[in-house]
Amino acid sequence: MNTFSTSAQLLLANDESRKGAWDLFVEVGLPTTSDEVWRYAPLRDFSLDRFANFEPLTERAISTHGAELLAGPSVLIVNGAVKSTNLPNGVSIESSQAPATLDRSPVLERYASDSFALLNLALAPQTITITVAPGTRVSEPIALVHETTAGVNFARTHIVVGDNSYASFVEYFDGAPDALVVPLSEYQVGEQATLELFTCQRLASTAWHIARSTGYLEKSAKLQQSIIGLGAHYNRSRNDAHLLGTAASNELRTTFLGSGSQVQDFRTRQYHVAARTESRLLSKGAVAGDSRCVYTGLIEIEKGAKRTDARQTNHNLLLSSTAHADSVPNLDIRENDVMCAHASTVGPLDELQRWYLESRGVRPRDAQRLMIEGFFTEMLVGAPTEIISGVREDVTRVLTEEKVVL
Repeated sequence: MNTFSTSAQLLLANDESRKGAWDLFVEVGLPTTSDEVWRYAPLRDFSLDRFANFEPLTERAISTHGAELLAGPSVLIVNGAVKSTNLPNGVSIESSQAPATLDRSPVLERYASDSFALLNLALAPQTITITVAPGTRVSEPIALVHETTAGVNFARTHIVVGDNSYASFVEYFDGAPDALVVPLSEYQVGEQATLELFTCQRLASTAWHIARSTGYLEKSAKLQQSIIGLGAHYNRSRNDAHLLGTAASNELRTTFLGSGSQVQDFRTRQYHVAARTESRLLSKGAVAGDSRCVYTGLIEIEKGAKRTDARQTNHNLLLSSTAHADSVPNLDIRENDVMCAHASTVGPLDELQRWYLESRGVRPRDAQRLMIEGFFTEMLVGAPTEIISGVREDVTRVLTEEKVVL
């Protein structure tokens, strides 16, 4: 029976371009809860050897929502490799085995302290780069549907939006029972370009999902990113934005729904380098059963980033007496002429709101469902119907499986 290490060695046997990342991972090792950034993770439940099978187990059928997304402009990615494409004019795709970064920094230096990113750099079958040509306006959202049929899925995706272009993408993960899913993504948004990105994760409750993304924004660029986490036993999402050009702006919305013993762990970094940049972070989620959520956010402003306007807000809804939420907003400011703010709340459903709905003839369970869906409404503005439908399905599931209390 193979261990994770032996499976990795077999994969890397003839590939020196990725072996350096594996060697660095071996040197760094897996994180522990003594590391501050991993203190809330259920690492006692984690063993890489559980995910030692790198070969596809089955040709699992694509989910209903995934199939609907594939009906339009789309890319199907199976176990981190491109399976099929249907892209509009002005959008191209290419793949390479060698790991790289979009800001051209040394890739191993960029991710040297991130064990799971190093695993991705070593074991992802390819770097998938999708490029929107300068001056192109893509009218329909492009779906990136990720399927996992093996014990691991190391997807590595780069999206490059050229100057004066506009494009929107929908990234969808589902399925993957008993699998380790570790996406590593980078986005480059050119001058006066706009990228809108919805990422929805609905993996099986036995999966582990550990994702990281970084956006690089040039002058007057806009990145509007929405992250929705619904599945996995442990769901960790780190989302960074580097505002490198004057007047660049980043809007990031993260949301989650936890149940059972799930851990939802969201981390953000809004890194302001240039002057007159703007960022808005809104994180909202709900936890039921014995689940817990963690939000850790950092606004970092470099010297010289004058007139930066950066804000982050985190709201957590507790749906049971045993659910738990932690909120850790941070500011690191090295410039005086800026505006920054942060806020967070933790609390149960509003009893007065429920009473109002019930007084109008709404049944108690329906009132709870409407209140929870209303809590998520602003996080789903502009989302495709397939994602909105999935969120509603999961809200109904949580209300059925968990005892929701005020």
